[in-house]
Amino acid sequence: MAAVTGPLSDEARKVTGDALQSALVDLVDLSLSAKQAHWNLIGPHFRSLHLQLDDVVDIARKHMDIVAERAVAIGVNPDGRAETVAKSAHTKQLPDGYVQDRDVIEYFTSLLADIVQRFRTRVRDTDEPDPITQDLLIAATQDLEQQHWMIQAQK
Repeated sequence: MAAVTGPLSDEARKVTGDALQSALVDLVDLSLSAKQAHWNLIGPHFRSLHLQLDDVVDIARKHMDIVAERAVAIGVNPDGRAETVAKSAHTKQLPDGYVQDRDVIEYFTSLLADIVQRFRTRVRDTDEPDPITQDLLIAATQDLEQQHWMIQAQK
């Protein structure tokens, strides 16, 4: 079976591939956490937060596809399998059962702040080895920062 190769040197592909893989894990985990909260949310701000969590899921899914396809384009296999995400995710998980809206706001404010910081590090890390990937990561970071702001503003 022929492998997909890309335009980067081996060293650049390693740095960029690592950034893309860890971004993919963050985005898959974010989408799953947002859906979990979406399904189990209760409280007086249910409706607006319920809808906003769908926006978070949509953004995470959009960027996870872009990130995964960029990895393949440079010759790196993305791994979004549940086992890989579970082992690699850096996030504290939501509790099971119903979750109060105020707790969801606190959780996602913190979660998104952490993810944004990791994405900003990836943006810096990919500046030299692959500005194309850096551009994709910048776009994802912009959308994640907007969601962080919108959720944090509800505190």
